[in-house]
Order: sequence, then C-alpha cells, then structure tokens
Amino acid sequence: MQGNGGLAQLVARETEIMPMQMDTLTGQVVDAAVAVHRALGPGLLERVYREALRHELQLRGLTVEAEVPIHGTYRDLDLGCVYRCDLMVEGCLLVELKAQESVERVHIRQTLTYLKLSDLKVALLLNFGAALMREGIVRLAN
Repeated sequence: MQGNGGLAQLVARETEIMPMQMDTLTGQVVDAAVAVHRALGPGLLERVYREALRHELQLRGLTVEAEVPIHGTYRDLDLGCVYRCDLMVEGCLLVELKAQESVERVHIRQTLTYLKLSDLKVALLLNFGAALMREGIVRLAN
C-alpha cells in the first residue's frame, strides 16, 4: 500500500508472526478485553474502552498504538488517511472497538475493509456494549 509511512514497518513485522503466535496474541487481547469489560461493564463510550484496553495490554507487556492512520489508494491516486484503527497490537493485529448493543453486519464489513486497506491478516472486532464480552468478540481474517 502506498503512502502508509509507519504502517509499512508494522506490516513488515506481521510476516514474522506465525499462525500459532497470532492465535496466542489474539487470545491475550481477548483475555484483556474480558478483564476490562468485567471491571467497567457495558454502557460507556468507545474511547473509554479503547484507553482502558490499551492500558491493560501495555500492563501485560504488549506494544499497543491507538488511532493508527490507515491510508488508501485508488489505482494511482493516494486517498490519504481513510481510517484510523482503534488499536494496533504488536504491529500486526488490528483491533476495532464498538460500544453498542450488538455487532451489525456493517461493522464486520467495515473491519474487513480496514484489514484489506492495511494489508494485515487478522483483526478483532470487540463490542464492549454486549452484556457479556464473549458475546461481543468477532475474529476476522483477510
């Protein structure tokens, strides 16, 4: 993807991560999300969960960036920053957060588009608005 700056370095790191390691990483993020959801419960703003989850993941020793710009192109046209992913974990896992009653199909389609634009392979769509966190977890692959 052209014009992604720091994202190119993040994508390069992903090629070093094996499927088993990605499963372990997604498991760590899900475990952290469950901890945050248990502590805060549903009903807060998405940005609150983003900051709490970022902090929880950092406490667990993971590298986390918030609102990482994702650039898009159309043919040879640079569309600029078309999206900012909520969290990028270890430079290879895109984490999209919601704080709604349920995950809708549009959220899944959007997250799959973000994966495609970022050239990453795996994303977690986490809905902190669910009554139980396990009901709000969707793992997606590009």
